[in-house]
Amino acid sequence: MSKHVHDYYAKKKHDHDHDHDAHEAIEERDEGPPSECEIMSRAMQELLEDKGVVTAEQVRRSMEQFEEELPYRGARVVAHAWTDPTFRKRLLADGKAAVTEFGIDMEADRLIAVENTPEVHNVIVCTLCSCYPRSLLGMPPTWYKSTNYRSRVVYEPRAVLKEFGTVLPDHVTVRVHDSNADMRYIVIPMQPKGTESWSEERLAGILTRDTLVGVTLPTVMSDE
Repeated sequence: MSKHVHDYYAKKKHDHDHDHDAHEAIEERDEGPPSECEIMSRAMQELLEDKGVVTAEQVRRSMEQFEEELPYRGARVVAHAWTDPTFRKRLLADGKAAVTEFGIDMEADRLIAVENTPEVHNVIVCTLCSCYPRSLLGMPPTWYKSTNYRSRVVYEPRAVLKEFGTVLPDHVTVRVHDSNADMRYIVIPMQPKGTESWSEERLAGILTRDTLVGVTLPTVMSDE
């Protein structure tokens, strides 16, 4: 499948001439089938527990630490790209090499960073299973693995984005990128206005997992 699975142009009026209400909304509980990697991981865990190498409690604590630490890695990388134009160029040119500067070893052969602009909005999917930049963002959410999301975001991305609360101007093109076993993507959102003087740590605080997948936009609270 090509890098740009689908370019969705809002100016094509006929794209809006069908009813989205008939579709089931994307929800966290919408589970998809486990990937081959997940099946192997679960089998290995059970084997190690049976042999007494690890306990279920140790695995649980490790997973909690994993979930706390890893999603913040991607936020730190993008916050640095916002504040350092030279690093942003390196990230866009060779994402896997760039993130090694943060001590991150990607599990895939390639990491491709795609940058949002006033004219283009990027969103990530894995149409076959649940390929996902885990080294940057942790475990994929259940909605990302769901058949609902994987099939619909390719053909009606604006409808799916709207279900996440993301409504884009009509002139913005939505590009959907398909991850696979050898290639992962991360979105570099547009930096919100008024945050130009913020520290990287503060910027990372407004970069969530969903903004780096492209289904939502970074938001700044009025009291920040």
